[in-house]
Amino acid sequence: MSMQDHRQPSAYAATLPLRILVVESDVLLRRQVLLPALRKHGFDAYEAGSVAELYRTMLAQLFDIVLLDMHLPDESGLAVMKHLRAISNVGIVMLTDGHSRHHHAQILHAGADVCLDKPADIDMLAATLCSLSRRLRVRTSLPAATDETNMPPWQLADGGWRLVSPLGRAIALTAAERDVLTMLMAEQGQPVSRDTLLQALHRGVQGFDPHRLEMMIHRLRKKALAQAGERLPLLTVRGMGYRLACDGETSVA
Repeated sequence: MSMQDHRQPSAYAATLPLRILVVESDVLLRRQVLLPALRKHGFDAYEAGSVAELYRTMLAQLFDIVLLDMHLPDESGLAVMKHLRAISNVGIVMLTDGHSRHHHAQILHAGADVCLDKPADIDMLAATLCSLSRRLRVRTSLPAATDETNMPPWQLADGGWRLVSPLGRAIALTAAERDVLTMLMAEQGQPVSRDTLLQALHRGVQGFDPHRLEMMIHRLRKKALAQAGERLPLLTVRGMGYRLACDGETSVA
């Protein structure tokens, strides 16, 4: 049986265990301290020892919170945090060796939800993770069976540069993706022809190759599923173009 099969009940454990990705370059700290302690408290804890491993893991799975080391071997933890904040609404808890108030304030202003000094007290860390999850309304706060007909629609935010899923997860968009989704949403479920989309893309993105439209639609669907865990109801209308289906046709992966 795996280590997670021996978890003990915890005052901090939720009905659906929080999925935590521990990104820490110190192997001993990661594997002998943080992972066992978090699993003992009832969390689903996973690991990454580098930024490259972090991104590979996040492409394959969804996480509620990332526990992020400030000092990583291949990239600054601060830069990683800013990137995560730009492409998702995952919770971010930063672990840092800096103890000054100015240092902590700088990290929080850059996008972290919480900043903790190393070595972090495990009981305090567990309580912080659960408190953060409630505030972010991550999936542990959702009903076990979600009635999709009552879920909000997919929406554009931040001037159209972010796509927000019915579960509240944000996806950063390129200029071309933004233009296409803006047009599709304006039609409220009605089809938009391929030629109309291409004309808009030629105006919005200089030198846009018409052959890239199908590939862009394919990548957009995959990105929504990978980053939000929800299927974007962007449907192909044979012989015409595309349409963004109504709210009830949205489904959770």
